[in-house]
Amino acid sequence: MEEDTDFRIRFSSLCFITDHVGFHGTIKSSPSDFVVIEIDEQGQLVNKATDEPIDKISKALPKPNNFAKKTKLDLQNVSLEEGSDQEVNTLAGFSNDDQNHQTGSEKEDIINDGTSKCEEEKVDVLGSLLDKKTSELLNQFACAIKEKWDSKTELIGPSPEFLLGTILDKNQRAILHSAIRQKFPFLITVGKNSEIVVKPNLEYKELLHLVSEEEALDFFKYLDAKKENSKFTFKPDTDKDHRKAVHHFVNKKFGNLVETKSFPEPNCNAGNPNIVITVRFREKAHKHRKRSLLECQERKVIYTAFTLRKENLEMFEAVGFLAIKLGVIPSDFSYAGLKDKKAITYQAMVVRKVTPERLKNIEKEIAKKRMNVFNIRSVDDSLRLGQLKGNHFDIVIRNLKNQVHDSANLRERILEAIENVKNKGFVNYYGPQRFGMGRKVHTDQIGLALLKSETVKAVKLFLTPEDLDDPVNRAKKYFLQTEDAKGTLSLMPEFKVRERALLESLHRFGMTEEGCVQAWFSFPHSMRIFYIHAYSSKIWNEAVSYRLTTYGPRVVEGDLVCLDEGGDDEHFPSSKVVLPVLGYNIQYPKNKVGQWYQEILSRDGLQTCRFKVPALKLNVPGCYRKILKQPHNVSYQLIEEHDTDVKAEGSHIDEAILSLLISFDLDASCYATVCLREIMKHDF
Repeated sequence: MEEDTDFRIRFSSLCFITDHVGFHGTIKSSPSDFVVIEIDEQGQLVNKATDEPIDKISKALPKPNNFAKKTKLDLQNVSLEEGSDQEVNTLAGFSNDDQNHQTGSEKEDIINDGTSKCEEEKVDVLGSLLDKKTSELLNQFACAIKEKWDSKTELIGPSPEFLLGTILDKNQRAILHSAIRQKFPFLITVGKNSEIVVKPNLEYKELLHLVSEEEALDFFKYLDAKKENSKFTFKPDTDKDHRKAVHHFVNKKFGNLVETKSFPEPNCNAGNPNIVITVRFREKAHKHRKRSLLECQERKVIYTAFTLRKENLEMFEAVGFLAIKLGVIPSDFSYAGLKDKKAITYQAMVVRKVTPERLKNIEKEIAKKRMNVFNIRSVDDSLRLGQLKGNHFDIVIRNLKNQVHDSANLRERILEAIENVKNKGFVNYYGPQRFGMGRKVHTDQIGLALLKSETVKAVKLFLTPEDLDDPVNRAKKYFLQTEDAKGTLSLMPEFKVRERALLESLHRFGMTEEGCVQAWFSFPHSMRIFYIHAYSSKIWNEAVSYRLTTYGPRVVEGDLVCLDEGGDDEHFPSSKVVLPVLGYNIQYPKNKVGQWYQEILSRDGLQTCRFKVPALKLNVPGCYRKILKQPHNVSYQLIEEHDTDVKAEGSHIDEAILSLLISFDLDASCYATVCLREIMKHDF
């Protein structure tokens, strides 16, 4: 099959970072040979039974004053000068963790400077809610943002964030949200799973281009206060074009909440009148917001958390089956990450609008699909992608053999390989399962079509059959031949939830561009964005191969480096190097790799792509990914399995066949198959 050949070529061309010989072996002989257990943000394996009542679990979480710290990426292009011994100069970051790269005196200067420049309020609500250290860090974060903007310096890379931590009390969270916005109108606060994240208010910065700092501060304070029947007035203005720009900004950004009108200033010159712009809350919108808040307090959304164990089952198929049994839709489920199909996997999930009792009632039904649910409990919010520390793997590699033409001791080769990767790491490629290994159409091809708004092509790619004679592929083949969605539905098996949802939409809306847009909305947002992420992942894999082929693993001029807490980074500097995963909010390396990205985008017809697909409500900001990673907590054991071979003359030869049991932890978004590829020097 041509596509499979292309896939094998793509992965056999990936680089290695280590120089050992490696060995051959077979992985995933059965699902039980590949066990994946998610590690939650507290570092606990999710397959452990949680018998404690919910109130005890909540009490174990950090209290409002014990704020967790979360490392954020701060990026800097590396500039290497002759005679510098290739030391990497870095900018001071915005997160508290980044400040650990500074000396004590530098930190003190920043704090003292920040305290003098930030306005002090007479009644400091924050002081009563935050401990002294957290208040100082918040002030410092605010001042750092303010000084950057005052100096007309653009914020580089991802928007900096300050994480206050988990705050379980909803009323306390609401007070904190308001207090922070009132004290620092140039910041915004975002709620994430009982946490408060503080970010720069980019709309405030945009307004600064139109009005004075005083007006901008007062305007955002007015918006946040939401006082009924109140109004806000900008300073008098004789410039009609300027007033028009202010009107446009306010209505574009906040038109669903407020309305603007212009009035002549009293007692002004009739020949050249001063006009003032007045902002008022829209009456209906304001009352609706208040009513919605009360309704939310009275009718709380139900969230039920659980651990899902599945065996040899694709995750989206598992979610679709659960949705049918529970009478909800797939988008009501949230999870921290995707898991392998041919494996036994354990992962945390949360489902909306389903009680714990309802979920327990379907346990026997879902067991027939090789699924189990346990640790079922009520929670306050859904999960988000990336809300995990990593994954633990227990893997059996069978039929171990030397590489071709290698006569060295096999045991020594295996131990050498494992120790080498423990110490040097592996290239942090996205694994082949992300792209639909072994299929005619890969997920990245669908993602590219969606990025180019080719929704009809994307539908046809999704419904492309494999060269197999079974009901699913016969139905797909019929559809491509006829585009008869109704007829294909009658052929498609009930368990193919995604395919049937897509076909039902096509039957309703037709096989037109608009019809296919509606059909893609039959998938939850997480699945639509998954295909675009697959394309971005493919390009990242190609980029890191080009980077390593061109420069090797060393840090070079123009590289992007990550300034988070380093662990072993001082002894392993190349582990700081990151490459961008495509999106609208990234910067490229300022060397040959950056040029390579532009050439690849042109090759794929995306030279003008903004990585936003409005028709499908898809926005891809992009991110940064380290090019090298290391496994943690590695342990292994060699096991002999004896195979008796009967020869023709009746003699018996007892041959020992080696298997390797290996366990390790990987950070979130790292692939065990990629780590094993580096260990074995073998493409699967």
